[in-house]
Amino acid sequence: MTDAIPSQFGHASVSTRHSKSILTKSSGFINSFDYTLNPYAGCTFSCTYCYAAFFARTDTQHADWGQWVEVKVNALELLRKKRKRPLTGKAIYMSSVTDPYQPIERRLELTREILLELITYHQPRLVIQTRGTLILRDIDILKQFEHLQVNVTVTTDDEDIRKVFEPLCPSAEQRLNTVTQLSDAGIQTCITMTPLLPLKQPEQFAHRLKRTGASKFIVQGFHSGKTRFAAGTGDAAKQVAQSLKWDASAYTKTVNVLKSVLPDLHEGQQGFAPDI
Repeated sequence: MTDAIPSQFGHASVSTRHSKSILTKSSGFINSFDYTLNPYAGCTFSCTYCYAAFFARTDTQHADWGQWVEVKVNALELLRKKRKRPLTGKAIYMSSVTDPYQPIERRLELTREILLELITYHQPRLVIQTRGTLILRDIDILKQFEHLQVNVTVTTDDEDIRKVFEPLCPSAEQRLNTVTQLSDAGIQTCITMTPLLPLKQPEQFAHRLKRTGASKFIVQGFHSGKTRFAAGTGDAAKQVAQSLKWDASAYTKTVNVLKSVLPDLHEGQQGFAPDI
């Protein structure tokens, strides 16, 4: 990492962690991948519906989700140990329970260093999941991967709705512009509407998605169920959705409109299977 790790970054507290492993065998919703790779624990984008809060290690971390991030300071060291048995051809999902391009990444460049390690010594089949625009910084590296897809999450066309559910995230338009720039650079992109939130103009939104140049689109409702291998959406987000009358019927009706413009729209878990 190129800079000292601060104890506070923006609204969030920052701490460090020495992990036993940087690669985790995939299971549950993304079991079609070989591994997940999470450079950080926690995420400061503070989405109210975030299922990943379920995986917080303590009750305090769970309660304060969105207000803290842990930096896996030995992540690069652990990955370097894999050079003797390269990850070539392995399907890796980055990241499953954090965002690799959350704000602290601008300061630390940990994700960038991991990408450099992967491109130089491994060449895996890599899917990067983010809702951050910072990924544009790393286009120079991303273009070097032979098998890569960038998933950018865009959940609504309504900024008022976005601010309720995703108060600290980039706007939907900023994220769509990010997809366009990635696509224009020759990088395979996918827009994940996961979870889909209420839309002002579903048909117009679908056409806007197409104009980004994305090659794939995935839609899903809120995560349901809480088991060892799956996490559910937070109750606060469900209560807001209920107040907006955003139920299964409204979701299905909206998805049908999207499919009229995006006939190959993937839905749910099967859409996330790596096809790179």
